[in-house]
Amino acid sequence: MNEKLLQYLWNFKIFNKYNFKDTEGNSIEIEDFGTWNTNAGPDFLMAKIRIKEITLHGNIELHMKSSDWIFHQHSTDANYNNIILHVVYEEDADIAELKINNISTLELKNHIDANIIEKYKKLLTETQFIACENIFRPEKIPFLFFEESLVKKLEDKSVEIEQELKKYQNNYEAVLFHSLAYSFGLKVNAELFKLIAESVDFGIINKIRQNNVQLEALFFGIADWLENPEDAPMKVWQTEYYFLKTKFGISDLKIRPKFLRLRPPNFPTIRLSQLAHLYYQEKNLFSKVINATTTEELLQIFTAVKASEYWDNHYNFGKISPVQSPKLISKDFAELILLNSILPLKFAYQKYHQEEITDEILDYYRELSAEKNSIMVGWKDLGVKIKNALESQALIYHYKNYCTPKNCLNCSIGFKILKEE
Repeated sequence: MNEKLLQYLWNFKIFNKYNFKDTEGNSIEIEDFGTWNTNAGPDFLMAKIRIKEITLHGNIELHMKSSDWIFHQHSTDANYNNIILHVVYEEDADIAELKINNISTLELKNHIDANIIEKYKKLLTETQFIACENIFRPEKIPFLFFEESLVKKLEDKSVEIEQELKKYQNNYEAVLFHSLAYSFGLKVNAELFKLIAESVDFGIINKIRQNNVQLEALFFGIADWLENPEDAPMKVWQTEYYFLKTKFGISDLKIRPKFLRLRPPNFPTIRLSQLAHLYYQEKNLFSKVINATTTEELLQIFTAVKASEYWDNHYNFGKISPVQSPKLISKDFAELILLNSILPLKFAYQKYHQEEITDEILDYYRELSAEKNSIMVGWKDLGVKIKNALESQALIYHYKNYCTPKNCLNCSIGFKILKEE
């Protein structure tokens, strides 16, 4: 038992009996348990109780032990002047000032099912995929859990996007470019690709985007791959990069993406070439993704993108591959781009413009395939049938924000588990 759990039980009124009496034996009727206060001050605000035939309105403070009132120095804090009830798990001391002010103390130890405390202790100490997996069943997932979790994720992402917009003077095109670079980098190179994108003003991208060779040269040069050209195309990229570097005063950053643990189609050489081709091919990319009304429209933007011809028989510079084929963006990768960049930006943009498109955005997610990763394997092993990206995205968000930090008291699944007999 801890104070956080005590507050949780009080907020959701989870007790095995409600015949409350104060430590002096007076009956207490709780007409309103109050509003849980997550900021500084009393734990529950605007409560209403009836004791000794008197109705009281005010705040309630909870502690594990009554002596915590002294240890927490509430006596000298004006925020606690309007306390009408002191609720404790265990009374271990008389608090003189509370008695003088006729503030009753309610001890909850005999009102709380010991089974709940044991469940909570076990959740905090379990080390499996999720803390509750031994008692979890798919039917414990609440109604609208997936939709609500995904909307929370999109709201969180909107905050990040708004911060990026402030940083780049409300330039949605630049924010989209940085986000796409992050997505093209995948997990291994996401941060490095974003650094490459942020290292040049987006205005430079706009000025040279009609020239695919220059776009590639810019990306490859910043990645520090053109210092010692091994063939004729590399010499062309090197010449173009030196020209752009001088013309636009580009810093010599030398951001080196990684190849380790990547399959050849995901090599940073291929992905940066594809990113260059995307901006060469789509002159009004931001408008196009914002105005798209179907998943198919969005997917077509990206599945039409391919690396330049040099990469038809290369995966790295100067090394000819025996297999020759255009390096197109696959449907799976296009869907990943939509999930990580496009749909969160569409949501944030419409929200900023006070247009309600939550249901429309959720429909996009329903039409995309569920991700395949270790988190999905974990949920599937627990019997969860994941039908689409809406459900996989919701489960990933829930796992990272509730299961991993063992935030069970704020988890809708945990609520059902703790309440059930």
